[in-house]
Amino acid sequence: FAIQLMGFFMMTVFMLGLAVPYHHWTTPGNQIGFVVMYAFTFFFANFGPNATTFVVPAEIFPARLRSTCHGISAAAGKAGAMIGAFGFLYAAQDPHKPDAGYRPGIGVRNSLFVLAGVNLLGFMFTFLVPEANGKSLEEMSGEAQDNEDQARAAAVQPSTA
Repeated sequence: FAIQLMGFFMMTVFMLGLAVPYHHWTTPGNQIGFVVMYAFTFFFANFGPNATTFVVPAEIFPARLRSTCHGISAAAGKAGAMIGAFGFLYAAQDPHKPDAGYRPGIGVRNSLFVLAGVNLLGFMFTFLVPEANGKSLEEMSGEAQDNEDQARAAAVQPSTA
């Protein structure tokens, strides 16, 4: 939980650190700083949300459906990555002079602002994810209670054999 929050928060900070002074980063001699800032963004993406993508689904889905739901979560994450990669390619096109074969976009600076907004949304949505807090997977899914209820019901019913 904390790792994911920190990852999204730091990604937002670094995206804004790239977008707000974007003209500074594009002047000669400052491109190295841009690359370093962008590298920090990717570090926190992999340290935070990317790492927890594999852990959280294994903790929050019921045991009976865990592998199926984990697969659906992984597929959704990969679809989101594709949309993000291609979306950034098209959105980052210069509005006045796009690359050959592309429509005018909103530009790199505005695309970085959009990415910062998406990271901020990820930060806020993290609060909606249930936290395990040391509970077993069965306790988290409510299966432990279901098993206890079934055992009590079986003990109360007389045997017909």
